[in-house]
Amino acid sequence: MNVERLLAHFEDIADAPDAVGKLRRFILDLAVRGKLVPQDPNDEPASELLKRIALEKARLLKAGKIRTPKALLALPEPPFPTPSNWRWSQLAEIGVVSPRNEAPDALEASFVPMPLIAAEYGVANQHEIRSWGEIKKGYTHFAEGDVGLAKITPCFENGKSTVFRKLTGGVGAGTTELHIVRPLFVDQDYILLFLKSPHFIETGIPKMTGTAGQKRVSTEYFAYSPFPLPPLAEQHRIVAKVDELMALCGRLEAARAERESTRNRLSASSLARLNAPDPETFQADAHFVLATLPTLTTRPDQIKQLRQTILNLAVRGKLVPQDPNDEPASELLKRITAEKARLVKAGDIRKPKPTEPIRNEELPIRLPRNWACARLCEIGHLSGGMTPSMNRPDYWGGDIVWLSPKDIKSDQITDSELKISRLGLAETRLELYRPGCLFMVARSGILKRTFPVSINRVAAAANQDMKVLAPFLNGQERYLQIMLRGLTDFLLRELVKTGTTVQSLKYAEFEQQPFPLPPLAEQHRIVAKVDELMGLCEELEAKFSSNIAVRHDLLEVLLASARDTETSRELEAAE
Repeated sequence: MNVERLLAHFEDIADAPDAVGKLRRFILDLAVRGKLVPQDPNDEPASELLKRIALEKARLLKAGKIRTPKALLALPEPPFPTPSNWRWSQLAEIGVVSPRNEAPDALEASFVPMPLIAAEYGVANQHEIRSWGEIKKGYTHFAEGDVGLAKITPCFENGKSTVFRKLTGGVGAGTTELHIVRPLFVDQDYILLFLKSPHFIETGIPKMTGTAGQKRVSTEYFAYSPFPLPPLAEQHRIVAKVDELMALCGRLEAARAERESTRNRLSASSLARLNAPDPETFQADAHFVLATLPTLTTRPDQIKQLRQTILNLAVRGKLVPQDPNDEPASELLKRITAEKARLVKAGDIRKPKPTEPIRNEELPIRLPRNWACARLCEIGHLSGGMTPSMNRPDYWGGDIVWLSPKDIKSDQITDSELKISRLGLAETRLELYRPGCLFMVARSGILKRTFPVSINRVAAAANQDMKVLAPFLNGQERYLQIMLRGLTDFLLRELVKTGTTVQSLKYAEFEQQPFPLPPLAEQHRIVAKVDELMGLCEELEAKFSSNIAVRHDLLEVLLASARDTETSRELEAAE
């Protein structure tokens, strides 16, 4: 096994999911299998070590310092091969399980609750100082150098275990959710790395007993599981090598975190310059961001920030240039107003309430010169959904899509499990909305997906927790969707009422909200540019997913080859 060869490739796999965590677990796995350090034929064999341990146990028993131990259980078939000078043993054989302490009540001692025991290898336990008389009853005993294992879920699965050191008074007590072993002539840290090894934890999880949330590792599994025992000298070499490699993992992790932090700062700074643009430098800033962000962006959450920045630029008129030859937005607004009047006269929509002129202080953004601004109710008809009676089976199972908040995910609409029949629709006040309408969540536990999505191919209905915007003028649907998304942060901050259990959209205020309106030709250019850049975001996301998958596969191959000595030799020869 060549761990150094594996580490040499670490830069290639560092961004794989949990790369350093897997490497740490792999090091522990190699350690307990005898593949981390070479064996030395001059070491005292583990069989002789077991004899010395047995003699020491007999001496302690005769002196009355330990209780008569239970008989050892028969060892099952070894779970994996070990070097010839190792022996399979049990913790109950190489130490004293569940020892007791004797000390004066007035002695200052250490008290260790579960939160003061770390899951990470190499992190020492903390403690509180209490009198021995205060903690000697009702708690688990341990002393300096004892090894403790957290037995309850999820602490066991997370690897909580420790060697108790620097105990006040040399003794301590702590949480009752611990198994304790006091080693005899065995390196405590070697026992600890065994307890944290993937083999011991993964084998123990299915053997835990108890109810959900209260499952525990039995004393039998802790004390009598097969324990791979190397010669004492090799134990010391293994512990030293593990400490060395874990420290290296820490440095690799810190270096990766620093690289991520640098990229984060550059990415955040670049996006901030676009979200709060300087008119004199904006064009240069935008060019820089679009040219370099694919390099700076290395995680899916950064893509989310990039998407929102694109939308922010779109609604501010900063994403595409203005064209003085475009029909002014004021003329477009006149045509929208005329179409709204026609729909009212035809009885297709109710007569809207009169609106107040928009004041400059109401505008959420500064608009380009040839843009206009209109209230939402002047751009489209906003109405609410409703839910047909669940007691009428004939309302359900039909061919009309019925949307609820659970169906709104990002800008996609899932296939709703509930579809209403046309008969059911006709017998209720439920409205059927034409293709292209914008659906948004108006009432939910957390309004994170409020603005908006559309169904372009079929008509749909919506439940009572939804609002639907039907634009008066065809051809504006996609731009309105972009506009609403670009203003999401502002709208959620200003127009959401928070209750004790749900959040709801302030309907009247939302309907009167001013929205930016570019010329129709510019709307089309904005939509095309947004779609182009969102396509770039999708390409970046696909690249990230592919890169992560490649790094994950490379990591698994390197781990497997490092574990398999023969495979490792073949790969090294091939290099």
